[in-house]
Amino acid sequence: MFDFLRSLRGRAAPDQKRSRVGPLIALHEAGRAVWTPRDYVALSREGYERNPVVHRCVRLIAEAAAQTPLVAKVGDREVPEHPALALIERPNPRQGGIAFREMLFGHLLVAGNAYVEAVNAGREPRELYALRPDRMRVVPGRDGWPEAYDYTVGGDTVRFRQDEAEVPPILHLTLFHPIDDHYGLSPVEPAASALDIHNAASNWHKALLDNAARPSGALVYDGPGGATLTEAQFDRLKQELEDSFQGARNAGRPLLLEGGLDWKPLSLTPAELDFVAAKGVAAREIALAFGVPPLLLGLAGDNTHANFAEANRALWRQTVIPLVRRSAQSLAQWLGPAFGDELSLEPDLDAVEALADERESLWRRLGAADFLDDDEKREAVGYGRRASGKEPS
Repeated sequence: MFDFLRSLRGRAAPDQKRSRVGPLIALHEAGRAVWTPRDYVALSREGYERNPVVHRCVRLIAEAAAQTPLVAKVGDREVPEHPALALIERPNPRQGGIAFREMLFGHLLVAGNAYVEAVNAGREPRELYALRPDRMRVVPGRDGWPEAYDYTVGGDTVRFRQDEAEVPPILHLTLFHPIDDHYGLSPVEPAASALDIHNAASNWHKALLDNAARPSGALVYDGPGGATLTEAQFDRLKQELEDSFQGARNAGRPLLLEGGLDWKPLSLTPAELDFVAAKGVAAREIALAFGVPPLLLGLAGDNTHANFAEANRALWRQTVIPLVRRSAQSLAQWLGPAFGDELSLEPDLDAVEALADERESLWRRLGAADFLDDDEKREAVGYGRRASGKEPS
């Protein structure tokens, strides 16, 4: 094994830098697709499609992140009309910039992975497409890191080699995963137990409603001499109960009993009554995994205007802005070879309405700071010095 590792290192150019742990990964994974151990379809159906808390968390974060405008800089200079911004704003003929980014962030939150395909025309990419994570597979190279991506639809596979163009055809965005070399960890996964509890509680309440919105009871037959119902009588009685007394439309209908039959209602136990409390706790745990304040999801809490404003700022500061910033940084690094290596993309926080109070407070404090000159105040709010560079008289 050590000879093999030495041969791998020997093939690299003497002046080329690469990770020393890459060959260890390559021993097991080089040249073949690494299948994700998680079921993206199950996470999507049980989480995003069927659970209102997960659905709202994903929508809340993805929509906010998608509508956060970006600022392009070359070095320290802001470039409002940069072609990279134009590409992100009009990524392809079928989608606008907000719809494209919403899909991208939605994939990232549900799957922990998001993929962007660049369609190149010459040196610069002309179109961007968000690809479904469940169809993409990583193909590690000789150095242990992805050298290609396989995209499979209906049995047909397209391979995107990462050395085909100056800008690699695939950008792979991931959320941190502590024990996976290639794939990210979805927030739905650590919330899976809470998700199951929340869905089970909803199903339990639905079943309770289907059964006349009351606890089940028992029909007791006390025949003469301890006689019991025949099998035919038992089946007929069961069918009559299901047809005439189950369901919301039959709620409150009186039960007509024949001789020997007695209805014994059954009440809910304290453990069963805890379903309501358990559902609320599960909803808060799901919100915690996504980084969404429970107040914004309509969960029980101190529903005052001041608390709502603070919760909204917490969502932006702790969840949305970090997500946008790290994604924008990955986009800039990916597109950099085509548009210039000094390209950087950052969220335009001045355009975020939820942070207007913070911005106003900052400007008020800077305005009162007479020990700073105008250029220093401009730098403090991220605008940079004036082009003339002259100090005020």
